[in-house]
Amino acid sequence: MTDTTKFWAVVPAAGVGKRMNADRPKQYLLLAGKTVLEQTLLRLLQADVFSAISVAISVEDPYWPELEVASHEKIITAPGGKERADSVLSGLKSICAMASDDDWVLVHDAARPCLTSSDIHHLINSLVDDEVGGILALSSHDTLKNVQGTSILGTLDRSHIWRALTPQMFRYGMLKNALEAAEGNLAVTDEASALELLGLQPKIVEGRPDNIKITRPEDLALAQFYLEQQ
Repeated sequence: MTDTTKFWAVVPAAGVGKRMNADRPKQYLLLAGKTVLEQTLLRLLQADVFSAISVAISVEDPYWPELEVASHEKIITAPGGKERADSVLSGLKSICAMASDDDWVLVHDAARPCLTSSDIHHLINSLVDDEVGGILALSSHDTLKNVQGTSILGTLDRSHIWRALTPQMFRYGMLKNALEAAEGNLAVTDEASALELLGLQPKIVEGRPDNIKITRPEDLALAQFYLEQQ
């Protein structure tokens, strides 16, 4: 890393979160007095490492302009895409005039509001000298089954299985090229998978288990608990 290396964040926030069965996208549900998205962005801002944070928002989103954080000097709004990868690529393009290819980009889920500054700095310190980059992840403690329908075909070796978290941290130019090359490929469900398609091997950095993703209604109560504990 050089003194001129910058860090940027991209937050894809154009999803609708159908599994929440709510009247609005899950990133706009209330959590500890603020929306989930506000809590997430405040965590990124508190880390005090990012030159800017690009948030990819659906062009028809009526909620985003109402949030106070949307006008923060370090927040940039980008048009969201149909898939996560489309939104991330849009976020990258929104900072192309400011970012250099060797800068680092940390992509973080809008629905992970319990991220800590310590995990952000741990990820950066672990990967800043790496050639590829990597992701926060959790090792699996459960017994894992390979299943077809409702029948168990076998038991997987959990020592080789990790749960991908975010942020995921890669060089600006490398990540942009990987996402452009993988455009339209539904197998790209996170940034690391786009790099993997190029034959690269991102690193794993162990994260905190309270960095949960809000997916179902019961996750809101758990996130509230974690925020209070933190």
